[in-house]
Amino acid sequence: MDKKRKQQPEGPCECCVNYVYDEDYECYTCDVNLDEDDMYRFLTGDVSHCSYFQLYDEYKVVRHQM
Repeated sequence: MDKKRKQQPEGPCECCVNYVYDEDYECYTCDVNLDEDDMYRFLTGDVSHCSYFQLYDEYKVVRHQM
């Protein structure tokens, strides 16, 4: 199942580790293998209760090293 998204959504996906830019498709995609219900919510933009959401924190490694 294709997880393409033409534009970056307004919501939690833009802060998620699993939301990456795919150079082949030239758009953002969800890197998780979503089931049918989750895929429907992702494509319709209703991602407020995504069970795969992980906050992207670029400073996590730095804090861990201190």
